[in-house]
Amino acid sequence: MHFEIVALEAQHQPLFETLDLPPNTTFTLTKYTTTSTRDELHARIREADVVIVTTVTLDAETLSHDVTPRLRYVIVSATGTDCVDLQSCKARAIRVCNCPGANLETVSEHAISLYFAARRRTVLLDQVTRRQPSEWKQKGSVNTYMRLPDGKPPLTCGDEILGIVGYGGLGKRIAAVGTALGMKVLVAARKPSSDPSSDNARGAILLPNREDGRVPFDDVLQQATVIVLSLPRTPQTLNLLSAAEFEKMHPYAVLINIARGGIVDETALVQALRERRLAGYATDVYQVEPVGDPADTPLLAENAKDLNITLSPHLAWFSQRTIKNLGEILKATVEAALQGKDTNVIV
Repeated sequence: MHFEIVALEAQHQPLFETLDLPPNTTFTLTKYTTTSTRDELHARIREADVVIVTTVTLDAETLSHDVTPRLRYVIVSATGTDCVDLQSCKARAIRVCNCPGANLETVSEHAISLYFAARRRTVLLDQVTRRQPSEWKQKGSVNTYMRLPDGKPPLTCGDEILGIVGYGGLGKRIAAVGTALGMKVLVAARKPSSDPSSDNARGAILLPNREDGRVPFDDVLQQATVIVLSLPRTPQTLNLLSAAEFEKMHPYAVLINIARGGIVDETALVQALRERRLAGYATDVYQVEPVGDPADTPLLAENAKDLNITLSPHLAWFSQRTIKNLGEILKATVEAALQGKDTNVIV
């Protein structure tokens, strides 16, 4: 049996040269550094049995029999699978697999680096120190730039309450690092649904789970001085944090997003910072990616320039260890798929 494998974004993952496969099973791997246009995408995967993807959107039309008649597997070279229309895959019995856990160390460390940048105002202080003529020289101190919304000095780790929203492998590791730094850790229960017919709205998760110690979502918003988002983007988590949630948050809070764009309502976030309802925001992810200008995100708008916002370009995952892990997991996942021994299956 022969498999046509197409990798759409070789810039994001180390790709295998060989696979350990049974006798009489062969493959051809076609690699593309990037895939940008819809016509390009459809032409490249028309004859594919297996597609390897990281961020390129595979929507219902792309996954239709007319466009991808031979497609049997979509393998996401990442943990999150939000770029793939899972329902369309399920309807056609296309297996979707991911590569979980490859970047836990790197992303958790990046989350902590964003915390320090937000709390200690690292980027802003660098700019202030370099600025000419020197404000520091003129005033003798520029500590006003580090002060909290009520004018008090910043907190240190031993005084922080760390709220974890999303308690998978990444959330657990961030919690462990926070504990090691001296923070008190609260793990958030799921946000109650606004749908009155749902189990969540009837109170199924409004109390902490005595077995895992989770705390009601709103209580975490009110108490935490650091909130880290480490949950997947799904229809249920879009705009998970918007104006109503920012109203509830602790005014000392810094919000760290290493999850996915769209979970935070960026427009409401900028407004909350302007109104000093929270102390800062640091993110590696955005509603629109790649980010180019204010048309893509209000975080780059003129009225956000003086706010405590720290940005990195969706590279929290990038390290030697992640690349090594990703290469090993991707190879093993493809081998299992081609052998009919599915692993890391999402649908």
